[in-house]
Amino acid sequence: MSEQFDDAEKSPPSQTDAELYQALRAGQKEALGTLYDRHAALVYGLALKALGNPQEAEDLTQDIFLNLAKSTTYDPRRGSLRTFLAVLTRSRSIDRVRSRSTSRSFLDRFRSSSTEMASQSPLEQVFQTEQSQEVRAALAQLPESDRQILRLAYYDGLSQSEIAARLSLPLGTVKTKTRRSLLKLRQTLTDYLG
Repeated sequence: MSEQFDDAEKSPPSQTDAELYQALRAGQKEALGTLYDRHAALVYGLALKALGNPQEAEDLTQDIFLNLAKSTTYDPRRGSLRTFLAVLTRSRSIDRVRSRSTSRSFLDRFRSSSTEMASQSPLEQVFQTEQSQEVRAALAQLPESDRQILRLAYYDGLSQSEIAARLSLPLGTVKTKTRRSLLKLRQTLTDYLG
């Protein structure tokens, strides 16, 4: 992957990044390809350094450029596109690392709760068991494909990129299904508890 990026950086610039960005905003989609060729190595390198996983770095690189094509947050008057992409990559990398550690923390808490149950009083164990049954019942209301994604994320500790690769699904589909499933679980459990 890095060889592809290295070769792309050697192409001579015919338009400035600001001109290409304005062309992209005006609907000239080929401008995105040129910007990608110029800056993908930077984005990928920063993402790889922060995430430590080539697949996640590739996914983030793609997300950064898709975001660039869709958003209007870059202002050429405030700085170079290269700096904007570097800051955006750093920010998104940090978000992914935090998300990963949050998922792992949840998994660790879940695992430790099963060992804590042995030291709880009988009343606490009954309450814990009742809550577990409600969570299982709420999970049972989800389609099997959504339950599978949640199991891989929260029980196996896989990242969304890893889940997408394992299930041969687009990353966006995994993200959407995860979010939708968690919202449905929250609503179901809120209705039960509230």
